[in-house]
Amino acid sequence: MALKLYGFVGSNATFRALASLFEKDLDFEFVKVHMAGREHKTPQFLSRNPFGQVPVLEDGDITVFESRAITQYIARTYADKGTDLMMKDPKKMAIQSVWMEVESQKFDLPSHKLTIELYVNVLRRGQEADEALVAEFETKLADVLDVYELRLKESKYLGGDSFTLVDLHHLPNLHYLMATKVKRLFDARPHVSAWAADIVSRPAWVKVASMLQK
Repeated sequence: MALKLYGFVGSNATFRALASLFEKDLDFEFVKVHMAGREHKTPQFLSRNPFGQVPVLEDGDITVFESRAITQYIARTYADKGTDLMMKDPKKMAIQSVWMEVESQKFDLPSHKLTIELYVNVLRRGQEADEALVAEFETKLADVLDVYELRLKESKYLGGDSFTLVDLHHLPNLHYLMATKVKRLFDARPHVSAWAADIVSRPAWVKVASMLQK
């Protein structure tokens, strides 16, 4: 099998790459990396990604790391398969690129911080929340979602009228936050709420999320 994805179930970045493979309906081998055993820091793994992080995609003689680079590689290389995740028109592609940057530069940090604090630390580990940190990043996330609400009044999805990598890139953090009190920030904004419900219910994402149950 030409396509191999090295990753860890539960890793947001791994889930982002998996979602793109499922959206494209591609056959691939998922190679689980044993993080607890520090397999990602072995010389063999470092030859694939010198930063020792997951995921890594191998496609024949091509090796790609960094999850958003992987999703873009998949979307472009397998453009004729499954869901069309990239705009083809240059002007529409420019808009998509803007909102992909927004996700990585504006949404990812507060949503990731809240995922770690409220999902990982509180729900999974049973620890007390750092309420000052939660309040700080809830405010930052709310500011982003205010912008999203305005954008989603204009189009069904953030990148345009169809589901693209823009929306896909949000899915891992969004999935975890829906299980925390931060869900109320999404629910308070009707267009954001409808968008979130739409993308987390996609069959490809349901497949990804089901991996947590195994």
